[in-house]
Amino acid sequence: MNDIHRNEAELEGLVRTPPAYSHENHGKPFYQCLLEIPRLSGQADLLPLLLPEELHAAAVPGKRLRVHGQFRSFNNRSGQGSRLVLSTHVLALVPPTGENCNRILLQGVLCKDPTYRRTPLGRSICDLMLAVSRRYGRADYLPLIAWGQLASDLSQRRTGDPLALEGRIQSRTYLKRTDSGTEERTAYEVSVMHLAPGDPAWEEG
Repeated sequence: MNDIHRNEAELEGLVRTPPAYSHENHGKPFYQCLLEIPRLSGQADLLPLLLPEELHAAAVPGKRLRVHGQFRSFNNRSGQGSRLVLSTHVLALVPPTGENCNRILLQGVLCKDPTYRRTPLGRSICDLMLAVSRRYGRADYLPLIAWGQLASDLSQRRTGDPLALEGRIQSRTYLKRTDSGTEERTAYEVSVMHLAPGDPAWEEG
């Protein structure tokens, strides 16, 4: 089994919110802002970026930004909001091209069995959770969604199986019932476009 792990995101869009202080890690401050990337359908994804202090000044609302980074997870223990917090950790800024970009390459292992279902119109959907190792023994746990024939194929995978893919990071809103009423929240996931080099099925093809 291939034990190589990969997490490479490239995004370009418009900065929609000014960077706000998020947290400090090993004495280094990090800031968060939202990047808007239109889809071909006309909708747009609003994706959280996490920028180190030396890069956050470039995140000016209304300005185009192109970033290289990693899609990472953080386990929220505060009891407020989603338990799994997801954002793109920015490693570098590159000159924007003027064209929207939302591309991610991931390689890791499934950390639970896929969940397969069909829409009322009969379209196949598969939800997966991918574990991608980082240095120092840490890992990111990233939710994936696949559609159509790819969903059907991936539903046959099992916990511990390797998976390498190319996709896009997407946002979606949903309603969450709480003790104080109903709240609108945003979830983030990777929409799987196709398998990538390093995946057993890709190599067989």
